[in-house]
Amino acid sequence: MITYLKRAAKTPETEAGNAAIVASQMLRDIEMRGEAAVREYAHKLDKWQGDIIVTPAMIDARTRDIPMQTRRDIEFATAQVKRFAQAQKDSCHEFSTELSPGLITGQRLIPCNVAGCYVPTGRYAHIASAYMSVATAKVAGVQTVVACSTPYHGLVDGKSVEPGIHPHVLYAMQVAGADIIMTLGGVQAIGAMAYGLFCGKPADIIVGPGNKFVAEAKRMLFGKVGIDVFAGPSEVAVLADDSADPYIVASDLVGQGEHGHESPMWLFTNSRALAAEVINLVPNLIDKLPPTARDAAGAAWRDYAEVVLCDTREEMVEVSDRYASEHLEVQCRDLDWWLANLTCYGSLFLGEETTVAYGDKVSGPNHILPTKGAAKYSGGLSVHKFMKTLTWQRATREANRDLGQVTARISRLEGMEAHARTGDDRLEKYFKGEAFDKGTPVSV
Repeated sequence: MITYLKRAAKTPETEAGNAAIVASQMLRDIEMRGEAAVREYAHKLDKWQGDIIVTPAMIDARTRDIPMQTRRDIEFATAQVKRFAQAQKDSCHEFSTELSPGLITGQRLIPCNVAGCYVPTGRYAHIASAYMSVATAKVAGVQTVVACSTPYHGLVDGKSVEPGIHPHVLYAMQVAGADIIMTLGGVQAIGAMAYGLFCGKPADIIVGPGNKFVAEAKRMLFGKVGIDVFAGPSEVAVLADDSADPYIVASDLVGQGEHGHESPMWLFTNSRALAAEVINLVPNLIDKLPPTARDAAGAAWRDYAEVVLCDTREEMVEVSDRYASEHLEVQCRDLDWWLANLTCYGSLFLGEETTVAYGDKVSGPNHILPTKGAAKYSGGLSVHKFMKTLTWQRATREANRDLGQVTARISRLEGMEAHARTGDDRLEKYFKGEAFDKGTPVSV
């Protein structure tokens, strides 16, 4: 039996509001007026009137004062992401195979030519999103990676800096291998990358997290360009039994609630005692956060958090798969059993010794993941998102003896006479004088 000890008052859709209307109007305007429209939105929404394209000289000047330890940390994390992405790439391969005598078929793996990587800088400077997207695209073999981030106005390392891309984000883009960097945020950045504005390189695929307006813009452009995932607010779920440490469970829930006011936090457990302790601990942990994080996590816990009590671990798996959380932690006995039985999640964190924050920042697997139940049918960002799996085939004339007859008969069963005749014509050309069963010609 499933019992809700805490129920969410809202869902991410509750606050979707006019995001679709706003994004639609902006994209239509950008498509019609191009760079002029983008510049106007950049000025109006982000107070940015500077250069859009960031030159190498600008990068050097803006990142010159980054502390050495910060540089090393960004370089280490980027290397981790690259290693994991390379392992993903190595796991798939091109091939050719003879399916029947004379019919050779195969697969090629070809990267997209241009990828657009969006890196948000709103409540927080998302340094990790820069190397998660850009480095993965470069490992996949993408020729041109265009990276965009919102102009930042504020302090960096305790010092005032000129407005522009956050220096740490900019350095991460550079280390990850971005070919073109643009100072643009929001819908205007997505539109600029889709239409190839300022750089002359329209994106084949656009990836990266963002607010609800960015998510809507990507959704609307899907088809014209590829996208990584249909994104919503960041989610976390924790599966915990009575062996889990309530404090660590509570800490991990709060850690992801920090993302924003609309970030769901879910606990699935078969221990009533643990559930009660976590419910008691979370508000105290939130109260100890600095103001920005406290505001976000407090709203997320109040409006979007749920604590679900189950009778068995099988029931916990059923509930978890139904929610299909973006991030899923397992703090239970017998981790191998959970790994074997869970099927719907963006990324899985097995055991207390790992946590979502490790995946968000440095462990290696990508942190750009499906939300809003999309993990039921999709994984997160990977090298595969930037690569096209393309098929090819070649046949001998002798192979046409079977291929032509079967194609003609099936085509005519479907009522497609023109299709059938492409097989007929080859049979007549390659096997003159021979009789074949090509099915009954279509007459209507």
